[in-house]
Amino acid sequence: MIRVLVADDSRVMRQIVVRTLRQAGFDWEVREAADGQEALDAIRADEPDVVLSDWNMPNLTGIELLEAIRAEGFETPFGFVTSEGSAEMRQQAEAAGALFLIAKPFTPEVFRDAIEPFME
Repeated sequence: MIRVLVADDSRVMRQIVVRTLRQAGFDWEVREAADGQEALDAIRADEPDVVLSDWNMPNLTGIELLEAIRAEGFETPFGFVTSEGSAEMRQQAEAAGALFLIAKPFTPEVFRDAIEPFME
């Protein structure tokens, strides 16, 4: 079974992301992290198959989290689910190695379209 780590400082947002994943047909094993540092510790302890992270979080932002895991040699597939998706943010995410950036509001279809190409 595919294991996903959902990192967002909002518990409600984590629940929405998990529900949207399920609605999109991704019946994955889910772990949650309440901030970037918690997510980094979770990845170090037991690397998931995919990470879905918010951009703006305390302790480590999503982009800092991505840069940290890449610097440590993790090649974990990584995508952002965030409230804003400016062109600049998308460029920064791509440059750091993110596979996609999903901006809120989103639908199960948006999740499927973003994630499926990378899950072959």
